[in-house]
Amino acid sequence: MAGSDAEKLFSRGIDALDQGNTVSALACFEKASQMEDNPRYRSYLAYCVAKERGQYKLSVSLCEEAIAREPAHAGHYLNLGRVYLVSGKKAEALKAFREGISHEADPRIIAELDRMGSRKAPPISFLKRDNPLNKYLGIVLRKIRLR
Repeated sequence: MAGSDAEKLFSRGIDALDQGNTVSALACFEKASQMEDNPRYRSYLAYCVAKERGQYKLSVSLCEEAIAREPAHAGHYLNLGRVYLVSGKKAEALKAFREGISHEADPRIIAELDRMGSRKAPPISFLKRDNPLNKYLGIVLRKIRLR
């Protein structure tokens, strides 16, 4: 009985999250995870906690715990990546999203990667990207809208 109630709460939380209401989703995921110890519940709870409360360390540990229990579930990597994005760690988010894609081609992860965008080729291709000439030339070209 509690399992079906927890699943209903989880579904309501997913609907709220899809509508952009993370506060409502947070409440649903908290109740569902209290009723039943499920990695999916904790993974989504982690994202909402990071987004609404700013508790990034707790969120990352919840996501990593979910990944340890279900390593092939791409949704956990999606939520970990989202936590990293909310906390401003774009490189870690990209790594999490790519790890998730390697397990399952989740369209939500693909959408997040598309939103992040991709980098353009360096202006002088035979020099490394971090070469000062490439760096400053890229900045100037972007400012004058030639790139």
